[in-house]
Amino acid sequence: MNILGIETSCDETSASVLSGGRVCSNVVSSQRCHTSFGGVVPELASREHERLIASIVDAAITEANIRKNELDVIAATAGPGLIGAVMVGLCFAQGLAYALRLPFVPVNHIEAHMFSPFIDEGSADAAPEGPFVSLTVSGGHTLLSVIESDLSYEVIGRTLDDAAGEAFDKTGKMLGLDYPAGPVIDRLAKGGDPLFHEFPRAMTSRSQTSKNYRGNFDFSFSGLKTSVLTWLKKQSPEFIELHMPDITASIQRAIVSVLVEKTIAAAESRNIKAISIAGGVSANSALRKEMQAACDRYGFLLYLPSAIYSTDNAAMIATLAHLKLSRGMKAEHRYNIAPYASFASKG
Repeated sequence: MNILGIETSCDETSASVLSGGRVCSNVVSSQRCHTSFGGVVPELASREHERLIASIVDAAITEANIRKNELDVIAATAGPGLIGAVMVGLCFAQGLAYALRLPFVPVNHIEAHMFSPFIDEGSADAAPEGPFVSLTVSGGHTLLSVIESDLSYEVIGRTLDDAAGEAFDKTGKMLGLDYPAGPVIDRLAKGGDPLFHEFPRAMTSRSQTSKNYRGNFDFSFSGLKTSVLTWLKKQSPEFIELHMPDITASIQRAIVSVLVEKTIAAAESRNIKAISIAGGVSANSALRKEMQAACDRYGFLLYLPSAIYSTDNAAMIATLAHLKLSRGMKAEHRYNIAPYASFASKG
């Protein structure tokens, strides 16, 4: 089964071809037109997707060494995301499926991140076989979910305000760093002292064991932003510039420690031995390092998609379509393209 996946939820135009469940191509074009604005401009994103999508899809099909008439299924992101951006990919995919008389599978963008450990299933880095706790962290979402072996899932924690990715980008903007600030903070923090300043961690118990865990599994990063802004206003520009690596390391530690603590506590509370991290923030080196150390300490298996599959990409869209079809699931005929989808328990 050859599946073409298309992803246009934000500022990456991506197309991927899966054959027999294995990735044959995964072409991603990241938009650079938003840098000077300090964030993604929805109208510009939609125009860039419209300009690039046909060539990106052609490139993915060519790289996979197949022809369009050899495709069996077409899948595309149907939300959540920027509505205009989502609609470009969604309409293109539906039109192509109609022209080729192929079935179309709409895919939830965040669910695709959640199941990204299954990309290239059966490879050396096999996906978890039984229930696992999934931490999905991106610019717009931070979710903790319990995923069962039949691929049903229950969301047990979510952000109440800003997502982890937003916390990285917005505190980075306060520091005058280029957008997107997450990768810049990750790079600068490697040369800094994470104990330089203690920024607050909301809704935590400061314990990584479920026996003593007093918090719930929801997240809040708005207080961290306020604390960083208040603290920076008290410092001179020279001080901030001199200690930039230390400041970024301290901010990163405040975000990462919350993500690790709640994920470990969730796995312990459910007596689950496997954990995965997905979404753009999962590429953060400190998060990967700290989560691996915590998993080693408490006896959990950690599953991480490759860095190229951590950020927005079409391989995860095609993979989830493959999982649904190969396991007898039927695609939903109604789907949400609102910016923020509502995640409920699935049975």
